[in-house]
Amino acid sequence: MIRILSTGERKMVGIAADADGAVLPADAVWVDLLSPTRAEVQLVEKALGIELPTHEEMLEIEPSSRLYQDSGATFATASLLWHAETETPEMSPVTFVLGERTLVTIRYGEPKSFAMFQVQAVKQAAVCQSSATVLLGLLDAVVDRLADILERCGVEVDRISKDVFGRANPGGRIQTPTHEYADTLQRIGRQQDIINKARESLVGMGRVIGFLTISRQPPLDKAGREHLKTLARDTRSLTDHAAYIVTNVNFLLDATLGMINIEQNQIIKIFSVAAVAFLPPTLVASIYGMNFELMPELKWPLGYPLAIVLMILSAVVPFLYFRRRKWL
Repeated sequence: MIRILSTGERKMVGIAADADGAVLPADAVWVDLLSPTRAEVQLVEKALGIELPTHEEMLEIEPSSRLYQDSGATFATASLLWHAETETPEMSPVTFVLGERTLVTIRYGEPKSFAMFQVQAVKQAAVCQSSATVLLGLLDAVVDRLADILERCGVEVDRISKDVFGRANPGGRIQTPTHEYADTLQRIGRQQDIINKARESLVGMGRVIGFLTISRQPPLDKAGREHLKTLARDTRSLTDHAAYIVTNVNFLLDATLGMINIEQNQIIKIFSVAAVAFLPPTLVASIYGMNFELMPELKWPLGYPLAIVLMILSAVVPFLYFRRRKWL
């Protein structure tokens, strides 16, 4: 799919590469290629006189394959997070090709930041002045989107923390069903996945912004370079914030596993105490269950009630002792 933003229209307009006489408008400042076909790529390459990277080339991790200059344009690729609100967040490479008059973006996913910027471009004419202003506005939208994702992750981590440490009853004992801990572990794992992907996106964006800052092809004005420096600072601060949230997530993971161990230890303790409490009655019953011929108690009229009382007392006394020591 090819969508074009021009200074005249100030809105995204789609064109078909296989249509007769399909051409790019002369005032196009942004050409957005979403999962493009070979015919769409060839149309843009012919119109702009540049060679666009393939999907396989975009997936390469070498800096030389992601950040380079060619044919008077700057090529920068970063992996961006999308589907962050779903149960399956994904990473998708996005290539920014900054030309003198036109910005080309190539993507095989739909990060929400692109839709946000398209809405902004309709409302604000300033972002449609040139390819550089479109690029800066798009980078702003990407960074803002990642900041929103990290903010939501931070709120969710706080909720998980309250759930983990707020499950004690008035007596101070933790009473939580095992399935709730399983749900907590799943929530922690999901937040860890999203934050790691957001952090990877921020690292990629930091490299892109740093490369554009030192790029001289095509040249950016002073205001554009200052804007890039501000974006670089924002990206670094968000990366540090992501690392802080990851630390909290790891702490919550350890705390949840610790709570599970405490609960399991309490269960094992109850079984251990029960086994010890029933050991003396078992001993009494075993003694009087022996078939010795000379056992005076067997001839007593009160022998049976006495054995029952003795077994009850031998179970109650250890139980009371354990309660006094607060082992139960």
